[in-house]
Amino acid sequence: MQELVNTINGYIWSSALIYLCLGAGLFFTVVTRFVQVRQFSEMWRLLVSGKSSEQGISSFQALAVSLSGRVGAGNIAGVAAAIGFGGPGAVFWMWVVAFFGAATAYIESANAQIYKEEHDGKYHGGPAYYIEKAMGQKWYAWTFAIATIVATGILLPTVQSNTIGTAVEQVFSDSGSIETFLGVISYAKLYTATGIVILLGFIIFGGIKRIAQFTQVVVPFMALAYILISLIIIALNISMLPTAFMMIIGDAFTPMAGFGAAIGWGVKRGVYSNEAGQGTGPHAAAAAEVEHPAQQGLVQAFSVYIDTLFVCSATAFMIIITGTYNVHGLGDAFIIQNVASDIAANGPQFTQLAVESVFTGVGKPFVALALFFFAFTTILAYYFIAENNIYYIKRTFKLPGAVFILKAVILSATFYGTIKAANIAWGMGDIGVGLMAWLNIVGIIIIFFMSKPAIKALEDYEAQQRAGVKEYSFDPQKLGIQGATFWEDRIAKNKNNSDNMS
Repeated sequence: MQELVNTINGYIWSSALIYLCLGAGLFFTVVTRFVQVRQFSEMWRLLVSGKSSEQGISSFQALAVSLSGRVGAGNIAGVAAAIGFGGPGAVFWMWVVAFFGAATAYIESANAQIYKEEHDGKYHGGPAYYIEKAMGQKWYAWTFAIATIVATGILLPTVQSNTIGTAVEQVFSDSGSIETFLGVISYAKLYTATGIVILLGFIIFGGIKRIAQFTQVVVPFMALAYILISLIIIALNISMLPTAFMMIIGDAFTPMAGFGAAIGWGVKRGVYSNEAGQGTGPHAAAAAEVEHPAQQGLVQAFSVYIDTLFVCSATAFMIIITGTYNVHGLGDAFIIQNVASDIAANGPQFTQLAVESVFTGVGKPFVALALFFFAFTTILAYYFIAENNIYYIKRTFKLPGAVFILKAVILSATFYGTIKAANIAWGMGDIGVGLMAWLNIVGIIIIFFMSKPAIKALEDYEAQQRAGVKEYSFDPQKLGIQGATFWEDRIAKNKNNSDNMS
């Protein structure tokens, strides 16, 4: 099974996808005239000014839901893997893909807002919707929807839950084990898997509102606590900070771990962590209640910064400054070996050792707790995304019981992932990320050349900014954007209400 997963990943994560992720980010940065820099202050304003409605969640809640998908195992275990297999220089490429990826995040999230729909009193949208409406290729939209249901409903939850299980097992290493039909499982993992499934079931049966309410409290709190701990560790080792920074910059352009390995692992884990271009963020973006589609595009662009430049960097500096990492070479050889050879890079152990080196007796449980909340909220986001794509398919076929089946499947995948080995879980997750990234990035590039909806929305928004309007408005037909039925209906409804009042 492991060999099959590795072979599939070899095709999906070829150099072509690496260049596609970086190239798309650079391209959209140029065509938006560095929107991620120019509109930085507006991103902050929008975060605190958004309001929710009966149909949609607020901009901040949408940010929290999308951040719950972005801030997860990739920020702790993913960064460790990038360093472990690509060297410290891989962190530089994570920064690069985050900076340029913020422009990609704007494009895909603005598209999601433009082409969203309202079903059962709630907003739904995402790549499947904008691929069908803007590109006019329903078969392509269906391909993305099915791939996303499989990825976020089965493959990706196993990575998050596995990381939680591994972290808890590190804390309770002497918990004992039991022989089952799935193999020998530690009691620590078994109890953890059971607890996760019970809590997950309670929340996902409550719908998007309950998910949003949970994540908007948990995600900011845990992210701030995690960054605070990392800042303390960095401050206590401040003399090592310049050296760590120079290692990251220097190794990004040297063959220490192989130039290609640094780029490959940096981009792979960067995309896995911040999800820019992957097509997951647009689902939460579409659920937001905003005056103008560009607003949520800007908010989602900011979430990439939070994920990679803050949380991932915190992990990277902790690991490198404390020297709690190995760098794998070919076969079983190590290019750098600072810790025991049996400590897996595809897991949270490097990070746990880094915190433990300063906070003895606290490091392992703290990272396990942080991972639980980060990874658990990511699983919630995955469920929301999978459900969104089932709603997309249900526009054509009724599929009675499909949402209930999804809930059962994601609960089973989460339990299975918690108790399995890390390598196969991460390999399956990489397949899911890669498939979605291929389909979504190619889609938004084609849509750009066909009609440029996200660029037209940005230009319209900036024109209203310059005019100093107090309430923003969006008229897709006036901008030459076809298929934005939600916004067309809103304009018609407002016009009718105005006529009736007069």
